[in-house]
Amino acid sequence: MIKILIADGHALVRCGLKQIIEATTDIAVAGEATQGFEVVDKLRICDVDVVLVGMTIPGISGVDLIRRVRAEQPRLPVLVLSTCNDTHVVSRALRAGATGYVTKSSDPDVLLAAIRRLAGGGRFIDPKLVDAIVFKTHEGAAPPHELLSDREFQVLQTLAAGSSINDIARRFALSAKTISTHKMRLMQKLDLGNNVELIRYAIRHGLVPH
Repeated sequence: MIKILIADGHALVRCGLKQIIEATTDIAVAGEATQGFEVVDKLRICDVDVVLVGMTIPGISGVDLIRRVRAEQPRLPVLVLSTCNDTHVVSRALRAGATGYVTKSSDPDVLLAAIRRLAGGGRFIDPKLVDAIVFKTHEGAAPPHELLSDREFQVLQTLAAGSSINDIARRFALSAKTISTHKMRLMQKLDLGNNVELIRYAIRHGLVPH
């Protein structure tokens, strides 16, 4: 039996995932986490074969959470489930240590295939993303957001999703001044003049989390 930990901040998403998994005979949900900090704690006491991570889970999230999980348990496969299909976001997740990436728009069979592949020691990329990832080097220069640091990229996404500086500071357990500095740097790198331009940029490149 493949045991998984579901880590996502949305109750409806977790419920839907459990329903999909309960229809199988070889996969079981061993635990759930609604905050990034819970993931690390639960993995210390919960024996699982795969951790299924939402990229926008509150607390520690995205790339930081993937790295934390890999640091705690280097052999534990991490499967990312995300609404974002931007190839640069996928690449960041994979470089951080994710062993699989599936979009939330995929069929349940794709998700189950990914879980089984990772539990068997393999890797898995959503078939919808494979061609884009393989051939992205032929599309010309990388977009400016590829030059952002991981934290700057997270701030870009959360600002574009409507969060305030103070909201982001609380989410990442950082000071508002630090988040403001990240915002200033990312806007300089992307040559953006205001929040409206920032949101338009994120939408245009498919970087706004849902």
